[in-house]
Amino acid sequence: MKSAAKQPVSSAGLTRFLCLVAVLGAVGLLPWLSRNDPALTVLRARSAEQEPTEETLSAMREDLGLGAGPLSLLGNWAAGLLRGDLGTSWVSGADVLPSVVAGLQVSLGLMGAALATAVVLAALLVAPVLVRGRGSAGAFAAMLAAVPEFLLATVALLVCGVWLGWLPTAGWAGPEYLVLPALALGVPAGGLLGRLVADALPAVLDERWGELWRGAGVSRARIAGAALRRVLPPLVPQFGMVAVGLTGGAVAVEVVFAVPGIGRTALGAAKSQDLPLLQGSVLALLLLGLVAGASATLARRRLLGPALRDAGLTLPPARPVRAHAAIPVTLFAVLAVTIGWGLLRDPYTVTTADRLATPSWAHPLGTDALGRDVLARLGHGAASTVGTAAAICALSLLVALALGFLPGVAAGAADIANALPPVIVGILVAAAAAGPGTAGAALAVALISWPALSAHAAALVQEVRASSFLTAQRAMGATPWWILTRHVLPSVAAPVARHALLRLPGIALALASLGFLGLGSQPPTPEWGLLLDESRAYVERAPWAALAPAVALALLAGLAVSGAAAAQGRRPRGDGRSRHRRGGARVAGGASATTRKENPVAA
Repeated sequence: MKSAAKQPVSSAGLTRFLCLVAVLGAVGLLPWLSRNDPALTVLRARSAEQEPTEETLSAMREDLGLGAGPLSLLGNWAAGLLRGDLGTSWVSGADVLPSVVAGLQVSLGLMGAALATAVVLAALLVAPVLVRGRGSAGAFAAMLAAVPEFLLATVALLVCGVWLGWLPTAGWAGPEYLVLPALALGVPAGGLLGRLVADALPAVLDERWGELWRGAGVSRARIAGAALRRVLPPLVPQFGMVAVGLTGGAVAVEVVFAVPGIGRTALGAAKSQDLPLLQGSVLALLLLGLVAGASATLARRRLLGPALRDAGLTLPPARPVRAHAAIPVTLFAVLAVTIGWGLLRDPYTVTTADRLATPSWAHPLGTDALGRDVLARLGHGAASTVGTAAAICALSLLVALALGFLPGVAAGAADIANALPPVIVGILVAAAAAGPGTAGAALAVALISWPALSAHAAALVQEVRASSFLTAQRAMGATPWWILTRHVLPSVAAPVARHALLRLPGIALALASLGFLGLGSQPPTPEWGLLLDESRAYVERAPWAALAPAVALALLAGLAVSGAAAAQGRRPRGDGRSRHRRGGARVAGGASATTRKENPVAA
C-alpha cells in the first residue's frame, strides 16, 4: 500500500523536474531559435541611435557571451542559480533578482484582488442553485467567462478612468490602482468558477443525505455548506489553476494598464531578448505554478479526508442539467445568420471614405479604421477562430482523458504547463517556427490548454476508483476492462467533455490574446483576436467594431454550454448512464449499513 501511494508522487516529481529543465532549456536557446540576431536586438534596446556596425555587434556578442554557445550560457546561469544569483540584465545591466521579485509581488497582489473578485462573482452565480436546488444551462456564466480580458480592461479604463475619472488608468502606486485590472481579470474567472460549481451542485443536492437532512429540519445554510464541501474536491485543482492563470496569464491586462507585473516583465524581456531577465521571470512563474499545484492537492486531500484512502466514497448520481432546446437553437441561428451574411461580403476592400462608419444597411456592423466592412471580417474570421479553437479543444479533451489515468505524470506536467502564460509559449513557438502566425499560435495554445481538463479528469478517476461501488464490482469478479469501459469512462468523460465545451471560448480568447500581442494571426487576416486588437485604439469613437467579435465570442460560449445541456437533458433513460445509476443504487442498497454510517460531508 505504501509503495503504491509513493509511486505517483515520485513520477509527478520526476515529470515536474524534466519539464522544468525542458522549459528553461528552451528559454535559454531563444537567441539561437530566433531568426533575429540577439546582439542587434540588445543593442537597439540599449541605445536605439547607435549604429549597428560589425565591430559594434562583435563587441556586443563578446560582452553577452554568445560566442561560447548555448550550453555554456545555460551552465553559467544554472551555477549562479545555485548561489541565489539570477545574473544581470543584458539591457539595463541591473541585477535580475530584484526585478523578478518586484514584478512577482505586483502580480501576486493583482492575483489576490482578482481572485477575490472571481470568488464573489462565483458565489453570486452559485447562490441561485443552492436556493432552488436545481441548476440551469449556465449560458450567462459561460458568456461572462468568454469576455476578453483585454477588451474588458480597455472598456473599464475608458469608462471608469477617462470618462468618469473615478480611478487611475495606469501605473501601480496604491490600492486604487488594483480595482480596474482586478475587475478585468476577475469577471471572466468568476464566470468560469461559478459555472463549474453550479454544474456539479444539483446532483449533490439530490443525494439521499440531503433529503434526510431536510426532513430532519437541518438549516438550509448548513446543507448548503455540506453540499459545497461535497462538490469542491474535484474542482479544487481548477481553483489553483485559475489563481496561477491570473498571475502569469494577465499579460494583456498588465500591458493595457501599464502594470509592472511579472507577466509584462517577461514579455518585455522576451521581445528585447534579455535572456537573464526572461529566464528569471519564467522561473518565478514556474515556481508559482508548482506551489499552487501542491496547495490545491493538499486542500483536496483535506476536504476528502479518509474517504479517499479507505475507498469509502459514494459518488453522486448523474443528474443532467436540462436546457430548453430553443436556447441553443436561437444562439446558433443568430451566429449562423451573422457569419453566413458576412461570408457573402468582401472583408479586404478598403474604403477610406467610409472609415469608422456607423452601422447602416450598407454596413450592418459598421466599418473599421480602414473602411473595411466589420460584418464581412467577422464572418470570414469565424472559420479560423472557431475552427482552430474547436480543434484544440478536441485534442485537449483526448489528452486529458488519457492522462487522467496517469495522475503522477499528468500532475507534474500540468503544473509546469499551467504556470506558463500563452504569451511565453507563443514567443518560443514563434521563434522556432520562423515568426508569428496562426499555426504557431494554435500550437502554443494547444501545448498549455490541457492541464485544467487533465486535472479534472484525474480527480474524477481517482474518486471513481475509490468509490465503494467499484470495490463491490471488483469483489464480484468484474474485469478491469469492464470496469473501465462501463463505469469509469462514462463517469469521467461526460463531465470533462462539458468542461471542455466550457473552455472552448477561453481557447478562442487565448488565440485572440496572442493576436492582440502580435504573436498570432497577422494583418490583414480577419481573425477575431485581430479584430479586437485593431478596434482597441478607437473603441471610444467606434465601439461597434470591438463589440462585434466580443459579442460573437459570448454567443459562442452560450451556445456551447446550453447546447451541451440540451443534448444531455434529451438523453434517453435506457442508455448506459441510466444503467450505471441503477447499478450504483443496487450496490448502495446492499451496502446500506456502511453508507448510513458515513458522514456525507466528509465524503
